[in-house]
Formats: sequence, C-alpha cells, structure tokens
Amino acid sequence: MKRLVLMTLCAIPVLAFAQGGAYVIKGKIGKLGAPTMAYLDRREDGNTYLDSVVLKDGAFEFKGTVKNPMMAMMVLDHTGAGMAEQGMMNMDRHLLYIEKGTITVLGKEKLETAKIQSPLNKEYDRYKLYISAFDSAMAGINRDFNAVPDEQKGEEEFRKGLDARFRSAINEKKALQEKFIKENPKSFFSLVALKELGVMNNMDMTVIEPLFKSLSDELRMTVQGREFAESMNKERALITGNAAPDFTQNDVNDQPVKLSDFRGKYILLDFWASWCGPCRQENPFVVKAFNQFKDKNFTVLSVSLDKAGHKEAWLKAIEQDGLSAWTHVSDLKYWDNNVARMYGVRGVPTNYLIDPSGKIIAKNLRGEDLQKKLEEVIISN
Repeated sequence: MKRLVLMTLCAIPVLAFAQGGAYVIKGKIGKLGAPTMAYLDRREDGNTYLDSVVLKDGAFEFKGTVKNPMMAMMVLDHTGAGMAEQGMMNMDRHLLYIEKGTITVLGKEKLETAKIQSPLNKEYDRYKLYISAFDSAMAGINRDFNAVPDEQKGEEEFRKGLDARFRSAINEKKALQEKFIKENPKSFFSLVALKELGVMNNMDMTVIEPLFKSLSDELRMTVQGREFAESMNKERALITGNAAPDFTQNDVNDQPVKLSDFRGKYILLDFWASWCGPCRQENPFVVKAFNQFKDKNFTVLSVSLDKAGHKEAWLKAIEQDGLSAWTHVSDLKYWDNNVARMYGVRGVPTNYLIDPSGKIIAKNLRGEDLQKKLEEVIISN
C-alpha cells in the first residue's frame, strides 16, 4: 500500500547511551524455515553493517559487540529474494535497540508484530506508548490519503488539509516529547526525544537548552550527552550575524570548491541528499528562488549527504530536479560528510543564507520563505 509521506526532514539516526559489550539476539518467529532470512542492519562509527542468517524452525540468532547500545533495523525476508531485490521499506521489519546482554525476539508469524524483550527495549516501548498519539494521527492521515482517487490526491485544497493535520500532529508530538523529558530526566529516551526536538525546532536554544539542563547529571555526562552539548556549542557559533565557517569540498567533477570562493555574493548553503524525500520536495522552491535572483548577486552551493558508491544517484537527482545551474559538492560520506559535521547538521534539508561579507543572515528558509527573505535582503538593498 502506498503511503503519503509527509515529513519535515530526514533526520540522522540517534544512538543510545549505556555501557557497551557483547550482545546476543535470540529470535523465534513461528516455525519459519528456509528460504526465510533475517537481517540485522545497523550503523556504527560511520560504517553500515548488515548481518544475515537463515531461519530454522522459526529460530535465528545474531551475536556481536557494541561500544554503546544503538538503534538498529531487523528485517525478515520471507521469500529469500534478498533486500536489494525487494527494498527494506517493503519488507517485514522491526526497529529495536541493541544493548549489552541478551535480547529476545518472539513472534507468531511476522517480525513487525513480534515482542522485543530487553531492559532498553522495554523502556523504548514505554516511550513509544507515551507519544503514540502522533502515530495514531499519522495513521489517520495516511488512511485518508489512500482512500481518495488518485486525481484528488493532487488537489491543492486536499493536500493543504492533510498538511495542516500533519503540522498539528507534529506540534502535539513535540509537546509530548517535552513533557516526557521533564517527567523522565534519567531516561535514555529523554535524550532521544531531545535530539529529535533539536532537529524539529532547528536547535532553538531557548527551547533546547533548558530541557538539556533538566536532564540528570548522569545522562548529560554520557558520551551521547556530551556530544549533544557539543552540538549546542556548534549551534551557538552558527547563529545569525556570525561568520559562516569556510570549507573545501570536491564538486561533481572532483574539483575542490571553497565556500569563500563565493565571497561577494548572497549564498544559499543547502544541505540535501538524493535519498531524502523532503529535500526533493523542497528543491522546486530552491530552483524558483535561484532563477528569480541569479542575476541579482545570488547563487546556491549545495552539499550532498549521499553515500559512498552512490555518486550516480546524486548526479541523477541533480539532473531530475533541475539543479545543474549551480555548484554541487560532496565527499559521499553520508551523515559523516565533513561539511555537515562542521555545521552540526542533524537533519536534511538544512540551509544557511550567507551575505556577501560571509555572515549568516538566516537559517532553514523553507518553501516560499526563501523567496521572501531574498526579496527582503536583495531587492530592498
């Protein structure tokens, strides 16, 4: 079934905190056997790992070690055709947290309805239940989207109505997350919620910093807590009026490009990726703004968070979305893109508007707001 994908951005996966060590995942899904396979997809230290095992009488097992517990995706391939053939999003899957010790996965027929049992996953279930109103609202939005004919799906009034419901659901989720953090200052998922709030609120320090300070000393002093504190420090350095940090990264022809090469122009520094749906939905607004102001001392410098080995997907997206008129750079390191890390990017799309002197004058201008801001700073001057 097709789903209406209404997202504000694609967000970087968050890691859990706690002591690392050896883990074993013991699974039992009915009596399934070959060719059914289980996959464990996870990301650690900038690298992606994919383990697989064939089920025997419903049973499977994964073993390994983790530096810190982490979020992972478990996938069950009932056909044995492989993930590349079917695509993860179309398969039987379940998010879980890998942590030191034994994790059990018990289900009757499908992985998506299985019960994940371990201390951290029990806390994850409690957190999901706490913010479940958002999931219910999104299920209703998708249900209503799928219930209408295709021609109605494209109608502006219909989509505006769904978008309003989506934004209302997002606001409710943010309120629930803030409440969870205040009520659970020692919970790992308070840090998870805070990281997501940071993305959704564009790291608004007036919201984020008080919530971070409300966390327990123990939680704030974990590796992930200290990393979040550092991200707040980076955000303070990137406030409006400060100089945009200079950088060098290769373009589509592997030629080095510096941000300072564009000094003297208004620059939209745009972080995106070919795999990011919200970015691709935002691109027409960037194209429109570029075409209107390209002869008025304005241009765009796009930084892609595409992955190693996926350069062709990056180039194809540039062509499909009509973005070839301006400069594109990437080191193809996904979320570990050096420029994205320098700018503390936790979700895409993210953008910064930089004036001719190299100072940041605005951040995260979405939709028509980009054009309005450019009219303000370029035409009025």
